[in-house]
Amino acid sequence: MTTSLDRSTERSRRVMSVAMVMALLPCVALGAVLRLPGISQPQESWPPTVLAAVACVALLRARDHPRTVAAVAMACAVATFAQGYLPTPLMLAPLMLALYWVAAETDRRTARVFGLGAMAVVVIAAMLDNPGGNLVLLRTVGPVLWLLLPLVGGSRARLRTAYLESVQARAAYAERTREEEARLRVAEERMRIARELHDVVAHHMAVANAQAGTARHLVPTRPEQALKLLDELTVSTSSALIELRATVGVLRQSGDPDAESLEPAPGLDRLPDLVSTCAGAGLDVTLSTDGEPRPLSPGVDLTAYRIIQEALTNVTKHGTGQGAEVRLTYERTRLLVSVTNDGAPTAPPAADGGYGLMGMRERAHSVGGDLRAGPRPQGGFEVTTVLPLHSLAPEEPEAAA
Repeated sequence: MTTSLDRSTERSRRVMSVAMVMALLPCVALGAVLRLPGISQPQESWPPTVLAAVACVALLRARDHPRTVAAVAMACAVATFAQGYLPTPLMLAPLMLALYWVAAETDRRTARVFGLGAMAVVVIAAMLDNPGGNLVLLRTVGPVLWLLLPLVGGSRARLRTAYLESVQARAAYAERTREEEARLRVAEERMRIARELHDVVAHHMAVANAQAGTARHLVPTRPEQALKLLDELTVSTSSALIELRATVGVLRQSGDPDAESLEPAPGLDRLPDLVSTCAGAGLDVTLSTDGEPRPLSPGVDLTAYRIIQEALTNVTKHGTGQGAEVRLTYERTRLLVSVTNDGAPTAPPAADGGYGLMGMRERAHSVGGDLRAGPRPQGGFEVTTVLPLHSLAPEEPEAAA
């Protein structure tokens, strides 16, 4: 479709060029036969007409080769006025059109050079035939004024074309920027949902697996305790379903009638429930707080909870010890969170690998914090993170929602 449009535009330009040339020839012929009283000039009208025809044929290529066409038109004009013909606007028409295309299709410096050159050669050629005669103004000032008009018009056309091209370029750049920003927002939202799903599924499934395995071993000897663990297993799976429903609810449309009933994002106020769930899986978790607790921004609150949840999940899956310690330290501008276990991990995750550690680092960085994880010198594994009390991260509004 674009090719057809280009062909149609080129065809229209050719038709306009031919029509312009056919209109210029009668103008030059009329200028050659006009006579002013008391002014002598050649009686033959065919020499300027022939020269004008040559210039007009060259004008058909003025868009593609404006400099060459302007040089041909100047040569024809000099040959015409050197024979004694007056430089009237009708006689200057081919040269005026050639200068217009020079000013419209080339740079300002080229247009200035060709314009001044055309004025000089036309005035000199007009004055050579009758240097001291009458109509000096018509032979000097007249050509200068008439040749200035196409230069000004062509310059305005060039500036307008450049302006339209810049507007189109800015519009195209803005469109590309919007598309890239939309893709970036989609990628960030997908990453956030993936982290939420990983944290919820990994934690609850690890706890449920531990509870189910313990209950299986206790059924022959301690059936009452096994039934209690199965009840806790039901609670764990129900909690997993509730959190999954809340997380997947991010994908709901704004007009969904069930969107208002979604559970809010969890925070540190739910740590006792998390500790109780881990206790049901056989993990003894000690929770301690240093400093005076202060309210956290929604993003930092959610980030701290998810990091603790994922760290305890890793202890449940990989740790050999039966205990873990969670310590919260409130300082003036930051919150320090550390999760340690007292046994060496059977399969320690790589410091830079695994979706769990990767997700914890991404969460900490997203709110302007930092996270470190690795074995302790005295044994066991430790996850330590530093979070700002008031985050300005872009995820804050989304977490608050």
